[in-house]
Amino acid sequence: MAQDSQFDMPHQLRELTERNVAQARGAYIQFLDAIVQATNMWLGAMPNEMTLGTKGIYERAILFAKQNVEACFAFARELANARDLQDVIGIQSRYAQAQMQAYALQAQELGRLMAETSQIVQPKG
Repeated sequence: MAQDSQFDMPHQLRELTERNVAQARGAYIQFLDAIVQATNMWLGAMPNEMTLGTKGIYERAILFAKQNVEACFAFARELANARDLQDVIGIQSRYAQAQMQAYALQAQELGRLMAETSQIVQPKG
């Protein structure tokens, strides 16, 4: 029973936490969108030969970043609603496992795209 009282959080505090997570998520998404726009402008100014293949890698990396940040904010929302220590541990464990799997798949995909790109941009000799 003493453990449960450590996680007793007033409803207003839980709502405030959820609003703060939502605001942080919104700010991060705006930041990421600004980076995407700036990078698109930069890539657009470069000759096509220089960006051949790299645009696909860039687009995939941005997609992965968005997926990872969404997972992180979902984790924070879920954690804010944890009822006890056991719940916190379960949430953390599920998040860590899911993200490690996601990171492995993302690294594999980016590696494949980089290998393909290196074949495209290598001088033919």
